[in-house]
Parts: sequence; C-alpha cells; structure tokens
Amino acid sequence: MPTFTSHDGTVLSYRVTGAGEPLICLPGGPGRDSTYLGDLGGLPAYRQVVLLDPRGTGASAAPADPATYRCDRQVADVEALRVHLGLDRVDLLGHSAGGNLALLYAARHPDRTGSLTLITPGTRAVGIGPDEAEWRAALALREDEPWYETGRAAFEEVWAGRRERSEVWDAVKPFAHGRWDAAAQRHEAAAAAETNPDVAPAYYADGAFDPPATRAALARLDAPVLVLAGGYDFGPTPGVAAELAALLPHAELAVQPGAGQYPWHDDPGAFLRTVVAFLDPGVASVRHTIGLEEGHGVTLAYRVHGERSAPPVVLVHGRGGDSRDWDEIAAHLAATRRVYALDLRGHGLSDWPGGYGFEAFRDDIHGFITELGLTGTDVVAHSMGGAAAALLAQEAPGLIGRLVLEDIPPLLPLDPPRGAVERPEGPLTFDWSLVPAINAQLNAPDPYWHRRFATLTTPTLLLAGGPTSHVDQTALVALADVIPGARLVTFDTGHLIHSADPAGFLAAIGEFGIG
Repeated sequence: MPTFTSHDGTVLSYRVTGAGEPLICLPGGPGRDSTYLGDLGGLPAYRQVVLLDPRGTGASAAPADPATYRCDRQVADVEALRVHLGLDRVDLLGHSAGGNLALLYAARHPDRTGSLTLITPGTRAVGIGPDEAEWRAALALREDEPWYETGRAAFEEVWAGRRERSEVWDAVKPFAHGRWDAAAQRHEAAAAAETNPDVAPAYYADGAFDPPATRAALARLDAPVLVLAGGYDFGPTPGVAAELAALLPHAELAVQPGAGQYPWHDDPGAFLRTVVAFLDPGVASVRHTIGLEEGHGVTLAYRVHGERSAPPVVLVHGRGGDSRDWDEIAAHLAATRRVYALDLRGHGLSDWPGGYGFEAFRDDIHGFITELGLTGTDVVAHSMGGAAAALLAQEAPGLIGRLVLEDIPPLLPLDPPRGAVERPEGPLTFDWSLVPAINAQLNAPDPYWHRRFATLTTPTLLLAGGPTSHVDQTALVALADVIPGARLVTFDTGHLIHSADPAGFLAAIGEFGIG
C-alpha cells in the first residue's frame, strides 16, 4: 500500500482503486480503517477512489501523540494527502464520523475543496443533531422488526443517562442497517478487528469542534455538496441531514429509502446512481411528479450540451440505453442547439423505482419538458423512448414542436409474442424488471395507442432501420401513412440508426429542421 508522511512525521497509508479524477474517502468509526468501505457500491468504475486509513488504523501508524487523533487535528492529514497526490483541489467523500472531518477540512481550506460527498455524515462539527423525539421517531420506523423492542430498550438506557451507546451497541446495531441480514451481521462482526478503540475518545475530545466558526466558514463555501441520508438512519436522521444541507450554499440533499448508516450495502445501485450523478459535472437532475401519487416523484438524470440561448432539442434513448447513447449526435447538434439527453426512469443515473411501462416513460418525458420549461421543444426519440414520445404527442400535442421517431415499435400486437427472457449475469446499467414489463405491453398493447396515431398533429419524421431491424418495417411504412403529414426515411442499418450511420441520421433530421 502506498504511504505518505503527515505534518508530525506520522506515516499514513491509503489504497487506490479505479481510474479517473481522484476521490479521497474518509472513513468513519471514528477509528475504523477504510476496509469496511469496500468498493462503495462500485464507485471505482467511475472515479479513482483513494481510501485513507486514518492515523492509528489499518496500515497507518499510530501517532507519537494520541491527542492528534482529535478530529480537527486530522485535518492536517487530509491536507498532507492532497499535497502528496499533487492535487490543487480535492474531492472528498466522508462517511459517518468522517463527515465531520470533511466539513472541517472544507471550512479550513475552502479554496482547496472541489466537492464534498457526505454519506450519512456526523454533524457535531456544525452543532446539530436530532432531539430525543426525532430520534425516537426514527427508531419507530423499525417497530415491525423482531429485534426492535430489545434495541429500543437499550436506547432508553442511553437516553436516561444510565449507559453509554458503546455499552449497548450489540443490542442497537441492527438499527444502523437497512436490513439486518447475513451481510449486515458480517459487517458488524468485522468492526472490532477494523477499529482502534483509542481513537474515538480523542476524536471527540474537548476543543475538537467550534460549531459557530465552522458554520460561518461553510456559509461561504463555493464547492458543491451532496448530503446523502438513509431513510432509516438515526444519525443523522433525514431531518438532521436536511438541516446540514441548508447550512451549505451549494448543497443538495438525497434520502435513500430503506437505507441505514451504510447505504452502499443496503442498495448499491441506488447509492451509486446518486453519488455518480453528483460527482459527474456533466450530469444534472430534475424531479417530476406527473402520473404519480401525491408525495411521490421520480428524479431524472440528464446531460446538457450547447449554448443555453440556442433552441432546445430533447433526445430520448431506447430500452436498456441511457443519455450517453446520444453522445456523438449531441456533440454535432450542440453547434446550433441546446441539447438535453435524459435517462428515463429505470435507466442510467435516474431513479429505478419499479413499475415500468410506456405510460410511465411518457410521463417522464412530459415531466422533463415541463419542469425544465421546454414546452414546444423538438424531440428525437429511439425505439421504446420513441413510442413513449409518440404517446405524449397524442396526449399533449402542444408540448412538442417536431418529433423524430427512430425505428419505434408500431404498438401493434406482436406475432409471435415475445417469451420469457433471462437476466444476463453481472451488473446492468438499467433495471432488468423493465424488460418483462415492456415485453408484455409489446405483446398486447392498448389498441387505443395505435388508433390515436391518426390524430397526431405534431410534425413527425419516421426513421426506419430497414430489413435487419427487429422492428416490423412493413408496419412502420403503414404507420407513416397513418400519421398525418408524416415523412418516412428508410436506412439499411438495423435498429440503431443513430449509432450505425450518424452522418445519415444527422442529415435526415437536418432536412426535417433539426440541426
């Protein structure tokens, strides 16, 4: 493992995984080495992850002066690591107690802080925390669990001042996890070997924190901040996490449902999508509620290209794709257009909420256009996304200016119907459950959908992939006759026209007025 020497001569160790821009990760505990962070849900696939073993933990040496375990004094270790790595600015990820250290670093070195990713962070550095009522409410969320009563009774001892939390941890530790399953139990069983018990008392020793000064410094922080809370977490509760986010001028709050203190264990996919979307400067997000029950919403990630003042165009991917599918097309269109490429729900970095169908994807496009104020925009949409865009044009004809439908399913019953499909092994960039859901609708679509193509008033260009496409090309030719005024251009590329023949694709939509 690589090492560096901190300000007082203590030799500290760190691990590096992945490639790209470094992300320095500060573990919690306090006093736990970075082993428990694992791969943070797969984060090294997107960033170079630098996992620091704080002084006295893991492969790092214990300091000559134990007083340097104090949180504020470890800020100098983070700064020494920045210098060692040759970075002008650092992106920091702090988990739990490590969140306090990340906040103190940003307060002391705002010009050297690129971003903060605070995962279920400690909040003592800024002097906030749940009151007893809020804490009880957080614990009550788990009242149906078989271990709840034992854990609650142990917390009562802590609240009454008769016991320290560390003395009852065995009873209360299930509360720290979204699921108290075998993986969570293994995680807790490993904690003792990964933790230096000498650190915690010194970490929180008197003088470690000056909340008013830290809050004042953070109020001037220009760096973007993500505060990610677990929906079940009791420290910080989502309410306390929201208070923390409110103290930071460029912070966003995300609450991961069903997660506790370790959200990358509870749902790695949800964790990764949230963190990667925040860390990628090319990704933005918007939340809409169209078609959803009150109090619910779907967050959609998207990428933007081109000048803000240019006329907009929205690009919609097909099933199993995401906004990156359009990178080459978007780069060309950005010369004259403001290009918005979105991830539909269940795809890429957007929410994966379940409950998929053409109507849901239609609502995503509707909500995206509405929330971003893009009424009248041109829409270019592929395959499943194109069918969803067509349904939107049927329902809200004034919302879309011009519509390009690339090799879309004509929404007629498939003959023969599609059968069951096995999920491929390994991680996917989309929610596999949408595949059987869409196949069922392709096999037996609502007859109303196809009939309404004859009512379309939106200027429409149909692009057909030709004989090697799996889409019924005869039905697409017929569909062009059904849609009033529709144009049809046939390629010999197969289903993925925009990637197989980008020049031809751009020429076709350019002649249609999108270029």
